[in-house]
Amino acid sequence: MDFYIIIPAHNEEDYIGKTLQSLVEQTELPKQVVVVNDNSTDKTENIVKDFASKYNWISLVNITSSDKHLPGSKIIHAFNEGLETLDDNFGIICKFDADLIFPKDYLEVVSNHFKANRQLGMASGFCFIEKNGDWVLENLTNKDHIRGALKAYRKECFKQIGQLKPSMGWDTVDELLAKYHGWEILTDESLKVKHLKPTGKSYNKASKYLQGEAMYKMRYGFWITLISALKLAYKKRSFGLFKDYMKGYFKAKSNRTEFLVSKDEGEFIRKFRWDGIFNRLF
Repeated sequence: MDFYIIIPAHNEEDYIGKTLQSLVEQTELPKQVVVVNDNSTDKTENIVKDFASKYNWISLVNITSSDKHLPGSKIIHAFNEGLETLDDNFGIICKFDADLIFPKDYLEVVSNHFKANRQLGMASGFCFIEKNGDWVLENLTNKDHIRGALKAYRKECFKQIGQLKPSMGWDTVDELLAKYHGWEILTDESLKVKHLKPTGKSYNKASKYLQGEAMYKMRYGFWITLISALKLAYKKRSFGLFKDYMKGYFKAKSNRTEFLVSKDEGEFIRKFRWDGIFNRLF
């Protein structure tokens, strides 16, 4: 299957070369890789240019947006800028982070999953981070969730869900909308991807309320937001984050922030979330 890969990058000189090297060593090579250099002030651009000079399927797009690191909107804006440069001849479209090292058979195994199941809309491996000299699972979410760092979408699924939402929570709402439209999602534990910069490392203070805002925008409602905020704060070992998440939710509600999903999609999402909660409890 033809893979098109878009990699948003902002000041990734320590990592982007390793990511691209792991892609050029794949047993099944991608057809196109676009690195979107978003306002970098380091050597990111030069490193990508060097790869692009050696491999005609790697290209560079330079854009200038905010220098703030706001999860969701900035990275999806960069992704969409890269998407605009590509044609429509892909089978699988990927959004990858610029700080990953993929096993050599990553794309081949993912391709085989898509070929084996026509209803498979999204697939990925797992992110591992280095801890005390070992590579351990970056356990921030359930194992059936595809991390935003390494998304791969079948073209038909990608288009049916309306592409990607420029908001924090985009990597959850995409899965929920895929399921709403009847697509299946797969995570393969055998595909261990090294994540060189742990999630949230560069988040700034301005982003701390965005998680709760995202829960509102996905039409979770109060109780699912409360449960989700408690669970996420517990995983991150910070009660302060729970307060931030809830404050973000109520702030979005009072401002009547625009939803990311329709009313019908919201009803499906709430039912899906409640079913998951009850299944884990009972």
